[in-house]
Amino acid sequence: MSAVQIQGNASGTGTLTIAAPNTNTNRTLTLPDGTGTFAVNGVSTNIVSGTAVASTSGTSIDFTSIPSWVKRVTVIFNGVSTSGTSNYLVQIGAGSITSTGYLGASLASQAGASSAAGGTGTSGFVVADAVAAAYIYNGSLLIQNISGNIWIQSGTLVANTAARASVSGGNVTLSGALDRVRITTQNGTDTFDAGSINILYE
Repeated sequence: MSAVQIQGNASGTGTLTIAAPNTNTNRTLTLPDGTGTFAVNGVSTNIVSGTAVASTSGTSIDFTSIPSWVKRVTVIFNGVSTSGTSNYLVQIGAGSITSTGYLGASLASQAGASSAAGGTGTSGFVVADAVAAAYIYNGSLLIQNISGNIWIQSGTLVANTAARASVSGGNVTLSGALDRVRITTQNGTDTFDAGSINILYE
């Protein structure tokens, strides 16, 4: 039989009290089988940060080993640029990157412009379109689980150097639990040449 152990902290002097609620019903609290820190009201520790990766070379940036319990991933762009004009693409996967079956689009609008540009694709989430090599993007994207292995993407990236914003949204169904995210471009050949990218997951 598994045991429950409550361990004190030799460096602290405070007393933690576990108080029962006012109830006349028997309750069972089941702990998950995993290692981590509980979140308490006002002190959230459920958000895990990845390790920021310099987006200064290569044609793609991967974040792997995302735990199977994750329900939301935030992809953060910090001064990101590429060498060409191909639309930015975010792909996710279960065991390997999924490169088919995406539905969604991105719409770009620029200050002072009379029209907007749009981009679509089925090989990943198009998150920035009508890109120029001189554009430097900042912003974030949310990839959220709605049920089963269905994931919904939404977000905004802004090219500050051009006062241009791209808003995006889409969905895809994976074959299993999400465990990886890739940031790349639609043509797969433009290279990253500035900034950094990181993820948060929860």
